[in-house]
Amino acid sequence: MAFTSSQLSALEEAIALGATTVKYADKEVTYRSLSDMMQLASTIRSQLGQSVTKNRRKLVSYSRGFDAANELG
Repeated sequence: MAFTSSQLSALEEAIALGATTVKYADKEVTYRSLSDMMQLASTIRSQLGQSVTKNRRKLVSYSRGFDAANELG
């Protein structure tokens, strides 16, 4: 099935609202869970050639190579 950007928009709007029922054009679809909806949105994005970006964080830590607690004892 070929998806459209309007279907993706309607699905993303419903996800943002926390609703499991999506209406677009003359159709109405009820999904079992938001998880199912998010998975479908990802599938639609990939078929439409839209990239999915995720926020990524990096945690950086530094060490001087010794344990201050052991130096005192």
